[in-house]
Amino acid sequence: MNQSERQNAIRSRLDALGACSFPDLAKLLGVSEMTIRRDVEKLSQRGELIKTFGGVQSIRGPKHYYESPLQQRLSLHRHEKELIAREAIELIKPEQTVFLDGSTTCLVLARQLAAMRHRLTVVTHSAMTCMELGAAAEHTTVGLGRQFDPDSSCFVGPTAEETAARFFVDAAFFSTKGFLPEEGTFESAIATFRIKQIIATQAARVILLVDHSKFGQRALCKVLDIGQIHEVVTGEGAPADALKQLEDRGVKVRVACGDPLLVGGLPHAS
Repeated sequence: MNQSERQNAIRSRLDALGACSFPDLAKLLGVSEMTIRRDVEKLSQRGELIKTFGGVQSIRGPKHYYESPLQQRLSLHRHEKELIAREAIELIKPEQTVFLDGSTTCLVLARQLAAMRHRLTVVTHSAMTCMELGAAAEHTTVGLGRQFDPDSSCFVGPTAEETAARFFVDAAFFSTKGFLPEEGTFESAIATFRIKQIIATQAARVILLVDHSKFGQRALCKVLDIGQIHEVVTGEGAPADALKQLEDRGVKVRVACGDPLLVGGLPHAS
């Protein structure tokens, strides 16, 4: 396969999937990652695709399909996320092993867990979650490492994925960029979603923490099927028809409500 044929194959793959990693493209085309990176660089220079950390994305998706930096997302729907995290804590038992993804909602959950004495083992690929829980002597924090993605503040790449495959957790907590109750979850950050897929297959329970704004939204890549999700924790603004649809499919639904300024029974600083 010559360069022109490889580039056509890369375009076709992006048209079908929306995004793809360098290792997946290399395996698909039977060439080295370095060859793929050179092909991608030429396509990127011509404006035919978007080069990202660990792979490529299609340029044809709507603007909201693409991932925004973590710092931009931290303040979005903050109070709802605090309520969702408080509700999620009720699903965690002392001595359990749990996984927290690199989402802002799970970061809020990590902050709340750090103040509580659950004696947990927390597995995560989020550097910020490691920092939040690292000061809590009651918990054991296990980070999945190697390559660092500055946009998500997560460790990603083959080494992190291989390490993730070694863990079997009692509960995995995920959030998402987009959520369709009839289909599942969608993400834009191709560097991180593979870790979610690996953990989901090995978790006794998969719990989705999703604020109301994510319902009815798509992103570039399908990550989890609805059949992989055991429970959804959301806020009062979530559409009632979507919640009923989830319950009809056998997914447990918990709606977080209450005073968003009270977390764990204590005043929360603004």
